[in-house]
Amino acid sequence: MAKPLALADRWALVTGASSGIGAEFARQLAARGMHLILCARRIQPMLDLASELHLKHGTQTEVIECDLSRSESLTALEAEIANRGIEISLLVNNAGYGIVGTVDEADPARIQNMLALNIAALTDLTYRFLPSMKSRGLGAIINLSSLAAFQPVAFMGPYAASKAYVLHFSEALHVELRYTGVRVLAVCPGVTRTDFFRVAGVEGWLKKHASLEVDEVVRAALKAVDQHRQYIVPGWRDYLLTWLVRFVTRKRAVMESQRYFRPRKSK
Repeated sequence: MAKPLALADRWALVTGASSGIGAEFARQLAARGMHLILCARRIQPMLDLASELHLKHGTQTEVIECDLSRSESLTALEAEIANRGIEISLLVNNAGYGIVGTVDEADPARIQNMLALNIAALTDLTYRFLPSMKSRGLGAIINLSSLAAFQPVAFMGPYAASKAYVLHFSEALHVELRYTGVRVLAVCPGVTRTDFFRVAGVEGWLKKHASLEVDEVVRAALKAVDQHRQYIVPGWRDYLLTWLVRFVTRKRAVMESQRYFRPRKSK
């Protein structure tokens, strides 16, 4: 039986921490006694969150404004953390977004930016902070994947593929590191109440589908880390969906996905 990870009074780096799941990770980690580095492009929401965490938990919180889709920003982030004399024991790779649309509407530059954030930045940060965790024999990495990682999704092809990468990458590292004291977890939530669908271009999606709250997702993720799990799909309905797609052909699975994500035609 795995023991809960002892990370009180240690430092966590949470990316995409200005809202949604990232901000909730910060809240629940602060409640566990961790100190935090919050990283995102929007600085004011992070400053507000830092004040909230200090008042509620006395947490030390550092705020770093950073666009992680730019490779030079990743180097600068690592250097800034080192300059502040902080050692990262938990990395939450939460930053990312999705795009819904047809091939005709696709913006190649925006898709490349999404892939840089969802895949390249996550991978880069993992390998920047993983060696020191491994040398200390203590640490954890939580990578935000998605329910979409378990099958191709029409009209969200690049996004679903990027999250499949995150899932497979995390599972591989989990096995490589299982006896080192470092834990790696992929979190694969389904529809969750965040700004994700507005940013993705499908306003109103949350009104049509059952959804999870961010606190449910984060609680499930932290429990899974304590249990040394390889991946977690929060919510039994979403977990059941990951099994259902195994019993149909791959063609059928992606054909069915059209019903959910086909964009409405402009009037």
